[in-house]
Amino acid sequence: MGKTEARELSDALFARLAGLERGSAAYSYVRGTVIELNMPLVRFVAAGFRHRAAELDDILQVGTVGLIKAVDGYDHRRGVEFLTYAIPTIAGEIKRFFRDTSWPVRVPRSLQELYLRVIRCSDRLEQRLGRSPEPEEIAADLGLDVADVDAALRVGRAYRAGSLDALREDREAETGGTLLDRLGDDDGNLTLVDFRESVRPLLADLTPRERTVLLLRFWGGCTQSEIAERIGCSQMQVSRLLTATLGSLRARLEEMAADAP
Repeated sequence: MGKTEARELSDALFARLAGLERGSAAYSYVRGTVIELNMPLVRFVAAGFRHRAAELDDILQVGTVGLIKAVDGYDHRRGVEFLTYAIPTIAGEIKRFFRDTSWPVRVPRSLQELYLRVIRCSDRLEQRLGRSPEPEEIAADLGLDVADVDAALRVGRAYRAGSLDALREDREAETGGTLLDRLGDDDGNLTLVDFRESVRPLLADLTPRERTVLLLRFWGGCTQSEIAERIGCSQMQVSRLLTATLGSLRARLEEMAADAP
């Protein structure tokens, strides 16, 4: 069916729909036919959102909800073509979907909308003033309380998660720093805790040389070269001894795990 024929059939079905009682079987059938007939509109509108971070199937599903709302809200007697009414309705539903799901932290819609008003006003004032506007200036322009503007700006931090490597402004210091600079480093010794506790009961079964090498490596933090110098052998011999000893311990640990209830 061509576009012209589909449009004419859709108009005829809307005229038929207007004369049926809502909730009746006939009404549901005609309504479903209209929705199915206009599904290409959903695919057309959804194609414009393919670059967004969402699966196309999700966009199509949300767009279908918009189409259903358009069908239910359309009045053919007003003389407006359904295409003109449906496309903005479908697009609006998809945009609301992205607006509600693109926030890393769940934020009430009223605060989301307030944030959008504040950020648009901030951009406009920045162009006029040549600098970032103060919250008081934004509040005066929008007719809001300064506290509301501050709340919106705080909400904005939930819209885009900051990078750990991004520079932070620190008004109390002469230079900014990254959030990563304020975090602690990994403690490499923590990764050895499980190993040490697991093999401790097995140390008594090792030879004195094996036990010495293992203690120097994993308890003393010595390198293989340092161990070789301490026990009077080559680094290659230390490497082979460690490999053999660890292999033997691993086999023992696996046996113990298999025997455990």
